[in-house]
Amino acid sequence: MNESAVTSKAGHNTEIKSKFMEIRKRDGRVVTFDPEKITDAILKAAKAVGGSDREIAENLTLQVIKSLEEKSQNGVVPSVEEVQDEVEIVLIENGHARTAKAYILYRDRRTRIRDGKSELMDVVKDILIETSRENANVSNSPSAKMLQIATAASKQYYLSNMLPEEYARAHDEGSMHIHDLDYYSKTLNCLQIDLSSMLKEGFNTGYGYIRPPKRIASAAAQAAIILQSNQNDMFGGQSFPHFDRSMGEVIRGLKKLPEYEEIYQAMEGLIYNLNTMHSRAGAQVPFSSINFGTDTSEEGRMVSRAILEAFKRGLGRGESPIFPNLVFRVKNGVNYSENDPNYDLFKLAIEVAARRMNPTFSFMDATYNRAYGDEVSYMGCRTRVIANRHGPEVSAGRGNIAPVTLNLPRVALECRGQQDLFFIELDRLMRTAARQLLHRFEVLSRLRVRDLPFLMGQKLYLDSDKLGPDDSIREVIKHGTLAIGFIGLAEALQALIGKHHGEDAEGLELGLKIVEHMRRRTDSYGDEYDLNFVLVATPAEGLAGRFVAMDRKRYGTIPGVTDRDYYSNSFHIPVYYAMSMFDKISAEGRFHSLCNAGHISYTELEAPPVHNVDAVERIIRSMAESDVGYGGINYPLDECRNCSFSGVFNQNCPECDSPDIRRIRRITGYLSTDERFNEAKYKELTDRRVHLVPRDKK
Repeated sequence: MNESAVTSKAGHNTEIKSKFMEIRKRDGRVVTFDPEKITDAILKAAKAVGGSDREIAENLTLQVIKSLEEKSQNGVVPSVEEVQDEVEIVLIENGHARTAKAYILYRDRRTRIRDGKSELMDVVKDILIETSRENANVSNSPSAKMLQIATAASKQYYLSNMLPEEYARAHDEGSMHIHDLDYYSKTLNCLQIDLSSMLKEGFNTGYGYIRPPKRIASAAAQAAIILQSNQNDMFGGQSFPHFDRSMGEVIRGLKKLPEYEEIYQAMEGLIYNLNTMHSRAGAQVPFSSINFGTDTSEEGRMVSRAILEAFKRGLGRGESPIFPNLVFRVKNGVNYSENDPNYDLFKLAIEVAARRMNPTFSFMDATYNRAYGDEVSYMGCRTRVIANRHGPEVSAGRGNIAPVTLNLPRVALECRGQQDLFFIELDRLMRTAARQLLHRFEVLSRLRVRDLPFLMGQKLYLDSDKLGPDDSIREVIKHGTLAIGFIGLAEALQALIGKHHGEDAEGLELGLKIVEHMRRRTDSYGDEYDLNFVLVATPAEGLAGRFVAMDRKRYGTIPGVTDRDYYSNSFHIPVYYAMSMFDKISAEGRFHSLCNAGHISYTELEAPPVHNVDAVERIIRSMAESDVGYGGINYPLDECRNCSFSGVFNQNCPECDSPDIRRIRRITGYLSTDERFNEAKYKELTDRRVHLVPRDKK
């Protein structure tokens, strides 16, 4: 402290004097002490709660300085933190509790911004070494590094500058997770694309018009371009809802009808393209899904058979294709029974799934799907879009706008096992999530058609043909869905009653009660806001790792809850729990109808069941009988990059001893190779136990 005073002449007649000449910043620098900055900060907090009297702020500043001078010893220069602490004390002592609260929140926000900038630099440093493993299908290329640096900066910007404090805090603290935060105001999630209209009318990728195809090979190539182009406009996956029907229409419109071999070559070319062409600035191949299996026309059947046989054959050296994710529709009267016209395609789909883990299977006769015929379509990640408050209940031209996921174990841990309190706190968190989705919807509604040149400019979204280039997309995206998801039902049940829903009837009934409650609340938000609010069984295993790490730090290691590196996927029974595959399917099937925005169930097998296709069929039929909407089979699939031998290898290839092994696994619905998995995904993968086949089911 210096005996010569520092004087600040504020806007009023109050003269603020201080014996302090300097103040120490957080980074250690010593700068000139300016009392007016204290006044400005107090006034800003006061204005946040309706105050406006600068003279009061100046008087409070005098008290702050006086208190600091009294507490100062041996002329020590005060720090910024000490000054801010004293401001809080003076505000409270003078009866300005609301202003003090606003000041504390402002101070905390500034701290988070500073910490965020520092964290951003650390993230950038890590990305420059290797891209993030949160998305296992993002490459480690220079383009991917550039994109991920932009992603990290965007996330920090939205958390610090756009999101209201309540939502930013809930995300930062891990109560909920705002998905794809880096795209918050830029674009939407995913889309089921009406391929028929695109191929019939042609389209423009920005560099010229692509005319309707005159050959089936051109149609397949254009389909790949459409998926690639639209993924550049969105942050989620892309899908064709009726691929067999759409391609069948194209074939019937050609001057010369192609033979089956030509159709096969076209479908093989599509698969090759979707495993080699890149989107998102070269960071990854398109996240693509194809729904098919129910078109009974000759042309549609040939398309379905061709794509299945091309998948069965594999890529150039027999490798398993990663994309597209095949979704085979199962429906009574079409392909489920021996006398159905597409029964042979159903049998072929099962055979291919036994070799390639694809296709997965969607069930059109599930109680919540059957009213729509074969209209319901799925994304590989499990997303489902059908009901619509603002237009036709179709899949084509619609998708999810944005999702947010709730940390169910956090709610249970906060409530210390008290079930009544759990539902109260769950309601509070769900309301926060709904309001955050509404905020995102309003932000995205400001986008114009020209901001999404392919998605909206080429009229892919339902009713976007009614908009001009400068029109807002608000009325169009009302056809989309706003999804509230959840992670870790099993761990939440462990925290509440000490057992999960795979262990006994009590756990299962409480689990159903929780998800039913969430569905009712989600439906009520749809009524309240007149938007398509839906409940989704969140697919993000990487997110499960983020939540559990934060909860372990907060609550310690709790057996069955925070003692692993991940939370269980949505309503799934834990992967480490040994049980019959049919019991698992039966239990999880009861949750599918509640999660109207998407759901999936798997069974885990020991190895590719290429020599036991009948077992795969029994699994698929069990899913159909258990009211599962979407399901698939999992197993380890290893392929030697040197000699193309495939199977399950512990280490080197047993055929040529090469260590260069491609290990394919299913994560978040899509297939991936394990070398790009993050730690949580890898631990979940290694914990998976094979589901047992009961003796009476063999």
